Amino acid sequence: MAIRSILKLPDPILRKRAKLVERVDADLRRLMNDMLASMYDAPGIGLAAPQVGILRRLIVMDPAKDEAPKNPVIMVNPEILARSEEMRTHEEGCLSIPEITAEIERPAKTRVSYIDREGKKQEMELEGIWSTLVQHEIDHLNGVLFIDYLSRLKRDMIVKKFTKAKRADAL
Repeated sequence: MAIRSILKLPDPILRKRAKLVERVDADLRRLMNDMLASMYDAPGIGLAAPQVGILRRLIVMDPAKDEAPKNPVIMVNPEILARSEEMRTHEEGCLSIPEITAEIERPAKTRVSYIDREGKKQEMELEGIWSTLVQHEIDHLNGVLFIDYLSRLKRDMIVKKFTKAKRADAL
């Protein structure tokens, strides 16, 4: 397992739509393992392939904190089938937008279809933090960031801050 670099805002790859994965093979499983290792190392609770520069529809998630047992979920080509009308607010952050968090409201429950690590089609009902997490990561696959749910002013301020920092690092 290799730790991969996580792209940061304003990298344009973060705004691109990821392509469907055609097959689950050894190369994809290696990417899954690398993504899990990178997510745990960061540390974070979710990671989408575009965040490591791979425009494929693959996400890894595990909201376990600190010493809690690891419980990773890997989804290939995840698709939201249903969302509850009941909403849930959670303070979200993102490994691609470090040190920025915001209260984001999303459906409290989500039904998702996906392909698992073995290449089998699955469906899962998620609620609470898992529901928030899967929606956040699927957004990444569509080029959407959690800051897109903020007001235009707040979003523009965050983007400007990261663009300025990137320019300063380039000097």
